[in-house]
Amino acid sequence: MLHLRLISPSEKTAEVLRLIEKTVGTTHLVVMEGAARNPSGDVVTCDVAREAGDELLTGLQRLGLEESGSIAVENIDLSLSLRADKAEAEAPGEGADAVLWEHLTDATHEESTLSVTYVAFITLATMIAACGVVLDNAILIVGAMAVGPEFGPLAGVCTAIVQRTPRLAVRSLVALLVGFAAAMVLTAGFSVFMDAVGLFTKAQLEADRPNTGFIYAPDWFSFVVAVLAGAAGMLSLTSAKSGALVGVAISVTTVPAAANAAVALVYGDTHQTLRSSEQLLLNLLGIILAGTLTLLTQKWLWEKQRGRLRRP
Repeated sequence: MLHLRLISPSEKTAEVLRLIEKTVGTTHLVVMEGAARNPSGDVVTCDVAREAGDELLTGLQRLGLEESGSIAVENIDLSLSLRADKAEAEAPGEGADAVLWEHLTDATHEESTLSVTYVAFITLATMIAACGVVLDNAILIVGAMAVGPEFGPLAGVCTAIVQRTPRLAVRSLVALLVGFAAAMVLTAGFSVFMDAVGLFTKAQLEADRPNTGFIYAPDWFSFVVAVLAGAAGMLSLTSAKSGALVGVAISVTTVPAAANAAVALVYGDTHQTLRSSEQLLLNLLGIILAGTLTLLTQKWLWEKQRGRLRRP
């Protein structure tokens, strides 16, 4: 269930209430006339089944409530109510299959914004991965994958393509490209320092690396794994199962590939630099392709299901 807290101008409250009451899957409607001060108006709260949430939010936006008032949405972790159970049963489809497009757009907007924190995380992840590739340590590679924040901008690109929001696409691509570029440059500097103090050597990088050699050996399996991870990651976002993102993060060698390319560049190993870059681009392409197709499929299936249930 979702909890909606609305601020409605008094002249629009009647329309808001009619919309809520006619939306299947809503309950616990409360109206507090004149309670809002900034902006001024009435406060309206209600609970709605997740599968009916997108339809209700779209209707509220058509009423202009996001401009003249306010729309706030919260997830309800626990609701002990027969009315809530009835509302969920009456709503079309299953909550786990529903996509809240406004929530997804907002979430990916936040995660795909270039910031100092984002650059810090992707840089630290790349430096950890650099240690992993030089030491041929798979544990460090997995740790670097988990720390890397790059799935946010990738999800932003997928969402922007499906929702046709150019600004989100540009913002996500800037975060992705600038983030990786900055991380690789700083990791190259980190590698020079580690070489100077004797902790990194060219012999370590070019030695037989059974645990991390796959990072600069792209093949069809790399692309297949990236596609599967992209689909799983997008499903985890749309179904609010964020725990699955950890598994997605440690499935694809984006950050380790960037790290290997940076370290190899420092030592003049063009073969590893080019192959690692190829691995990075291949994985990014696979994730974006799969994520976009997953969203398009979800959108088509959900609209088809809702249309079927609306027929008399």
